[in-house]
Amino acid sequence: MADGKKPLWRAGDIAPTMRPFTQKLNPNSLFRAAALSRLAGMSRAHVSLVRLPPGKDSFAYHAHMLEEEWIYVISGRAMAEIDGDTYEVGPGDFMGFATPSVPHLMRNAFDEECVYLMGGEDRPIDVLTYPHDDKRYLLMQTDKGTEFYELGEPIKPFGKAD
Repeated sequence: MADGKKPLWRAGDIAPTMRPFTQKLNPNSLFRAAALSRLAGMSRAHVSLVRLPPGKDSFAYHAHMLEEEWIYVISGRAMAEIDGDTYEVGPGDFMGFATPSVPHLMRNAFDEECVYLMGGEDRPIDVLTYPHDDKRYLLMQTDKGTEFYELGEPIKPFGKAD
């Protein structure tokens, strides 16, 4: 391709691009993902193929203030913690998190890998709340990559009222 973007990626070409990810606020966070939209040269939306191993969590329980996010389960099962409630999810299930979003987390409590697509907007700035950790971060896309800045006074998380 003349512009360096490759619009078609075959399954065999995607697998080697999968990288491990963890989230520092959750020591049980571990998954592998391929940034499908980035492979195709997309910059305004993101879609990733995620493989969540048995016994692991996706991230820390979090909510987005500015970026919408969605998850579509392809295979396997997981427990989705959404706004304080827990649901078993499996193939064909969809979760959408409009902003400001309610807190959410995927946890694989089963014996087989859970595979899902995860995507949403790709804004240059977002604010994430981690209600279990009583923290809030500003996320900024810079020339160096994604930078996180912890915000001062904890703010009441989005989602259910007390």
